[in-house]
Amino acid sequence: MNIKITGKDLKATDSIKEYVEKKCERLQKYTEEELEVKATIKTEGKKQVAELSTNINGNIYRAVTEKEDLYASIDKDIDIIEGQIRKTKAKKEKQMTSGSIKAQEFISFNEESHQVEQEVLKTTYYEVRPMSVEDAKMKLQDSNNMFLTFVNAETEKVNVIFKLKDGINFGLVEPE
Repeated sequence: MNIKITGKDLKATDSIKEYVEKKCERLQKYTEEELEVKATIKTEGKKQVAELSTNINGNIYRAVTEKEDLYASIDKDIDIIEGQIRKTKAKKEKQMTSGSIKAQEFISFNEESHQVEQEVLKTTYYEVRPMSVEDAKMKLQDSNNMFLTFVNAETEKVNVIFKLKDGINFGLVEPE
C-alpha cells in the first residue's frame, strides 16, 4: 500500500499517517493491485478537512469532507469512497447480467442439422368482434399491427383488414 499524505496548514503526524493507512486497508479488498492513496489534510477555520483520492481498477475515486475532528473526516472519506466503489461494481455487474450484448449467449445452428420448416412458431389469441369496415380501419390505424381480423357487422362474416406496403392505404379480405 502506497499512501502519500500532504498537509496544508497542518502537519501530518505519525499517528495521522498510521490512522489513514489502517483505514485504507478497507479499500485494499477491492483491488488485487497495490493500492495508491493520495491524502490531503488541512484546516479551514475550526473545521478539519480531509481529501482522499485513489485509483482502483482504472476508476478514480475521490472524497472531501470537513468535520471538527480530522479522524472523523478521514472515516467519512473512506465510507464515501467505499460506497462509490460498491456502486460502480454493482453498475458493472448489472450491465454484464442484464440484456446487454456481453451477457447474451449466442447459439449457432448448422443449417444441415437444424431447420425449422412449416412450423407454427407463435400463436396469438384475441377476441373477434363485430364492427363495420370503417371501425376496423380506425382500430388498425391506432395499433402497431399489420392486420386485424373482425366480424363484418353488415355481412356477419369474418373479414381481415390489412395495411398495404405504402403505409397509407388498406386491403380487405372477404370470404365469398
